Amino acid sequence: MKNILDHATEILLLLFLIITFLQSGFDKISDWNGNVSWLKEHFSKTPLKNIVPLMVGIILVTEVVAGILCLIGIYQLLSTGNPLFAIYGAILSCVTLLMLLFGQRVAKDYEGAKTIAVYFIPSILLVFLLQP
Repeated sequence: MKNILDHATEILLLLFLIITFLQSGFDKISDWNGNVSWLKEHFSKTPLKNIVPLMVGIILVTEVVAGILCLIGIYQLLSTGNPLFAIYGAILSCVTLLMLLFGQRVAKDYEGAKTIAVYFIPSILLVFLLQP
């Protein structure tokens, strides 16, 4: 119980990232064709138009790995108080969000880019909180 109280903010932020990235990864897996089709249209007027399936695959892998690292991070924080996997998950979450932001900016989807920034704020806060 002490570790829960000592790391409540970090655990809540990790749960936020787990929900965000594992749900997004599940959505990409369950509707791969729909996601790729929509994104091909989204990037149709950009230099990225021919690599959409590759980009979706890379984002899928980073989202799922980030979510799993955050999940392991919660377990590690609760069991030992060690933040190692939590910080790995938080950093990979930030990198994933930066990749998504880059895509939104290239596609000139500024509203979408603002949404990514909203997710980036708690993610970078978590990196800050987990630093030794």
